[in-house]
Amino acid sequence: MQREESELFRLLVQGVRDYGIFMLDPGGHIVSWNAGAERIKGYTADEIIGRHFSTFYPPEDVQADKPGWELRVARAEGALEDEGWRVRKDGTRFWANVIITALYDDTGELRGFGKVTRDMTERRRAEQQLTDRRRLLAHLVEAQERERQRIAWDVHDDTIQAMVAVDMRLQLLARKLPEEHREVVEQLDDAVRDSIRRLRNLVFRVRPPGIDRQGLRESLIIYLTDTGMHGEVSGSFEREPGDDAAITIFRVCQEALTNVRKHAHASSVALDLSTVDRGFLVRVTDDGVGLPDLDPNAGHFGLIEMRERAEGAGGWCTVSRGGNGGTVVEFWLPDVRP
Repeated sequence: MQREESELFRLLVQGVRDYGIFMLDPGGHIVSWNAGAERIKGYTADEIIGRHFSTFYPPEDVQADKPGWELRVARAEGALEDEGWRVRKDGTRFWANVIITALYDDTGELRGFGKVTRDMTERRRAEQQLTDRRRLLAHLVEAQERERQRIAWDVHDDTIQAMVAVDMRLQLLARKLPEEHREVVEQLDDAVRDSIRRLRNLVFRVRPPGIDRQGLRESLIIYLTDTGMHGEVSGSFEREPGDDAAITIFRVCQEALTNVRKHAHASSVALDLSTVDRGFLVRVTDDGVGLPDLDPNAGHFGLIEMRERAEGAGGWCTVSRGGNGGTVVEFWLPDVRP
């Protein structure tokens, strides 16, 4: 019975194709080889058995004695797990996850090592593409915020100030004109004041000045009021977020409220701020009909932008349906300041 179980186990190990599973002697020479190892590394059993496992390592790792170091660590600690570049028979490199386990007999003598290798090249490529995408997004967001800040400052410092000067001159002129002409000038002055008010609202949307002067919470309250929706901002952070985090939080909330207004047909919305896990947690809930598609991967740009902004800052963002209908947007950003 024991011999039959051993044979079944040997057949299992030999037949596995997703993992390279093989044995090393105490000196690191290969003594067994399975189908997965042949598929991943390109060597047949006849070609590789008896050779040192450093064959699979890039020249720079061999020169640094990484194979020997891994065996020493596995022997001292019982096992070692590592990820890094390995080399196939044809010379191409692949990214491998490797586990080396020291094997001892009943007397405590080292009989060799078990080695399991998995080809992680595709996963690493996907992770690298995601990292590159997030890095590009971060650069685009940074450039966008710089441009928004420049436009806001230009409009505020030049256009609005010039119109304020016109407003003051019109008021002065109205006081000097006869009664029959004063009403026309006052109407013109009202139009200038309305334009100033509209420009200030535009500046706020482009780059909320309240974040710099009054803090994030007050800026969110002002923006929520500006949307015309009924709602409230509750809770607070233990400390004010840094500039980058504050802008990211504001933009995600801005996008969430835009989606609520355009798609959810909500009459009320609530923003809740709290400090969780040394970071900033924000929860946006509404009483609307819910968004038509809550999956960011389905192509909803607003949801994608919220998630990418949060993840680009090292956090996360989820969008789900509320218990009483409506939508719940919840996101968290780390507080990276010391």
